[in-house]
Parts: sequence; C-alpha cells; structure tokens
Amino acid sequence: MTDRDIALLTNPTAGKGRGARFRDVALARLRGAGHSVRNLAGRDAGEAQDLAHQAVADGVDALVVVGGDGMAHLAVQAVAGTGVPLGLIPAGTGNDVARYFGVPRKDPAAAADVVLAGRTRTVDLARSGTQHFVTVLAAGFDAIVNERANAMTWPRGQMRYNIATLAELRTFRPIPYTLDLDGRSRTLEAMLVAVGNGPSFGGGLRITEGAVLDDGMLDVVIIKPMTKAGLVRTYPKLFKGTHTTHPQYEHHRVRRVTVAAPGIVSYADGERFGALPLTVECAPGALTVLT
Repeated sequence: MTDRDIALLTNPTAGKGRGARFRDVALARLRGAGHSVRNLAGRDAGEAQDLAHQAVADGVDALVVVGGDGMAHLAVQAVAGTGVPLGLIPAGTGNDVARYFGVPRKDPAAAADVVLAGRTRTVDLARSGTQHFVTVLAAGFDAIVNERANAMTWPRGQMRYNIATLAELRTFRPIPYTLDLDGRSRTLEAMLVAVGNGPSFGGGLRITEGAVLDDGMLDVVIIKPMTKAGLVRTYPKLFKGTHTTHPQYEHHRVRRVTVAAPGIVSYADGERFGALPLTVECAPGALTVLT
C-alpha cells in the first residue's frame, strides 16, 4: 500500500487511560508501515472536534480515532458525506461502532492492521439537522438514566449507570410521545423510543435488533408501558436481541421520524444529542469505514 497521510485523533482518557496506551501501539504500527501519521489530541471535545474538521479539510487519506463511541461520534461529524474513511482503534467502554464493523476491541495492534489493510465499507448515517449518529438515538428511560449518570460524580464506569438506572426506576412513569413515522402520526405512552441506524448501543444492548447499516432505512423501536419488574426482567434479553417477542415491543422501519416528548434530552452514540422534539432521517451512504 502506498504511503498515506493519516490523522490519528485520540481521547487519551478513554477506557480509564487505555486511550493513551492504545494510541502509542497504533501510532508505532502505522508509522512502522511507512505512513505519515499526524498525532492529534484535543484538550476537550470542542478542540478534538476542531482538529477532526481541520484534518478532513486538509485532505487526509483517513481519520483514525482512538477512543470509544463518543470519539467515533465526534469524528463522524467531520467525515460525514466527504468520502474520507473513518478508522477505529477502540479504547472505550461501549465500543458499539467497532463491534458493528468487526474491528478488534481489545488489541490495538490488530485494530491498526485493519486500517493498514485499507478495505472500506460504505454505510448509512442517521442525520438530525447538521448532526449525525452511527448507532442509536435513545429518547426515553435510557436517556433519562444517561442524564442522571452524567450528573453523578461517583462511582465511575458501568456501575454509575446501574445505580442511575435503579434510582430512576423507583419513580419512573411512562412518557407521552407524539411520533411522525414517514408521515403517519402516532400518539402513545411508552417507556422508551429508540431510533436505530445500527442494531446496538450501550456496549452491546441490541435494542434495535435487525437494523441494517446500509439499507437506507432507520429502525424505530417502541417499548410500551410495562411494570418495573417486567422492565428489569426484559433488560438482560437486550444483550441477545430476544426482547423482540415481548408483547410491549413495537418496531417500524422508516426513512424519517419525528420524536416529541416533554422534558427529554436525547442521547446518540452515548453522547448528549439534543432536546426533543427532533426529526431524524436516514443519510444513505454518508459514511465510509475502514473495516
């Protein structure tokens, strides 16, 4: 493979410091193969976003991110619709984007080898205004849990989400939604509404099981009201995607959806995305990934 100009953008704090370690391994691997690699890291998300946009504007041959789904989300805002391929060196806690594309999630050298092989796949993104996401938009109980977890300073990691889940479950009431599904209006109460470009989020929770990354469609999943005990019992099924047989599960495939509900801030790719109402549409073929 000819010498390429690669931008390597790292979240050094990803995965409790794995980001910095994995970057060093990937950097050595990519430079060792004769490529020119820009070693970039932002002091915060805003600066990292600027670095990503600048690299794409400079005409790099690939933007490779070291981190979790949050870093992939940030990079996607820069590469969407440009044809500049996104490479992944997964170092986060969830790593659903890497999971989608079969990128090794524990071995940064093997992930760098995927970048070196140079094979690409073109997939859809979901778009709302100027923002894009790869995985799933959470707009219900799961988003409320995220908001609470983000406000907590203790504990760290997955346990914070477990505690936030239990705290929210205690007082949770179904949410009144108004949906527009390709022009069909629905008003209903539900525990959550999820809009999937891909099938999973949150580290392998297959909420939008069956979603295909390159079919030009979004998968909208509604979990209608159920008891708290029912919700707790159903949760483990999300890891296998077997929740789809639950009587309170509803699934729609659409090109465009508007989700409205009072007081909900949505999350996408695990990042705060925007307050409802939001309109999300499929952006076919908007992302090229090294896979």
